[in-house]
Amino acid sequence: MTTMHLDTSRHPITSDVYIADCRQRLDRDGALVLEGFAPATTIAQIVAESAPRETDAYYTDKTHNVYLTPADPNLPEDHPHNRQVASSKGLIADDEIPADSALREIYNDPDFRSFLCGVLDIDGIHPYADDLSSINVHFAAEGMELGWHFDNSSFAVTMLLQAAQGGAGFEHVPAVRNADEGDMAYERVESILDGNEPVKVLDFEPGDLVLFRGRDAIHRVTPTEGDTTRLLVVFAFNDRPGVALSESALETFYGRTS
Repeated sequence: MTTMHLDTSRHPITSDVYIADCRQRLDRDGALVLEGFAPATTIAQIVAESAPRETDAYYTDKTHNVYLTPADPNLPEDHPHNRQVASSKGLIADDEIPADSALREIYNDPDFRSFLCGVLDIDGIHPYADDLSSINVHFAAEGMELGWHFDNSSFAVTMLLQAAQGGAGFEHVPAVRNADEGDMAYERVESILDGNEPVKVLDFEPGDLVLFRGRDAIHRVTPTEGDTTRLLVVFAFNDRPGVALSESALETFYGRTS
């Protein structure tokens, strides 16, 4: 039974027709924004429980290449593979999300999961097997940003909880590379990093659900401006059961392994 925390009159997630329409839009654009997926009352409740945790979040501030891989010493430092961009954020992990949180009710809702399977065209959708990765709330205070990158996973499911006063724009360039064929698209990546290629801006507001295919689309979030911290929840799923992040990845993302 669908949770009360979703606006199913606006988004009939059990309707095959609606699912097919969402899948078509995602396949066409590589991104899908479902406005008002969670009502304002639910978002206010989640922000009230999450915002006070900002000082408890685990913060990282680092540089990386757009492929999220180690640098290649056989290539020049200014090669697109080795060029570094900056990312900074704070987050609270799944085991810090209250048991009665609306975030957990949404994440565990079988109709929501079935809807995602239909839109993403996958047979099943599963939580992470570790204790930290399934639901994460991200904090981006003034000056924090996510540099240009490609995702390792084939899809991302997020919802904005609190918008920044300014900045924090989600910019992307679709279909830059073909990861399945090992295409690194170095020339286009260099052009984008140099600011020589137009980018698209994905607009969304608190309560909007965003599905994004970022494996072949390069994307970033520009620095937050103003005193209001941007809050975003990541609903992390896998298309197969039993997947857990490695201990090294857990240490990198969360500063701990359990």
